[in-house]
Amino acid sequence: MHAVELKHAYRLLNHGPTVLVGSLHAGRSNVMAAAWAMPLDFDTPKIAVVIDKATLTRELIDASGVLSLNVPCVAQRDLVMSAGNMSGKNQPDKLARCGITTHAATHTGVPLVDGCIAQLECRVLPATAHVAGPHDLILAEVITAWADARVFTEGRWHFEDAPSELRSLHHVAGGHFYAIGERVSALPAANA
Repeated sequence: MHAVELKHAYRLLNHGPTVLVGSLHAGRSNVMAAAWAMPLDFDTPKIAVVIDKATLTRELIDASGVLSLNVPCVAQRDLVMSAGNMSGKNQPDKLARCGITTHAATHTGVPLVDGCIAQLECRVLPATAHVAGPHDLILAEVITAWADARVFTEGRWHFEDAPSELRSLHHVAGGHFYAIGERVSALPAANA
């Protein structure tokens, strides 16, 4: 084992999939890449995602109270980099410039990114106002979810049975990603 500089410690926890966050308000939509997203609860499903208050995505979410989380795959790596490096505030045609196509979510109309291997339609929880503070944290309830049957069936991921371009992306900083690896099965538990 070797020591990890504290400024890099977050990378040890950043193994979840990179997501594309969709937002919509008053006819304007945006999609941005985010590496810090995680599940919070099972029933009712809730998520947390960090979105800087200075972004157009955050402005649209704060105004509308809805967002989508979309799990991109290896085949979309260039799209993810473009969405993460271009501001919707400065580029009103960001989605077209990044090659992002979307369709409207069932209940809220928030954009869902085409080609992603999973999509979650979410409604911001009122508790966000109390906990977000200086942390740029959004808490939301998942109200509808979809997954690509080529990689998600029977309640779990099956990346080992799909083409490698359908594996999820994992951002580790500086524009570098890893794809989800091979499945490793746990050994049977010994009697304690």
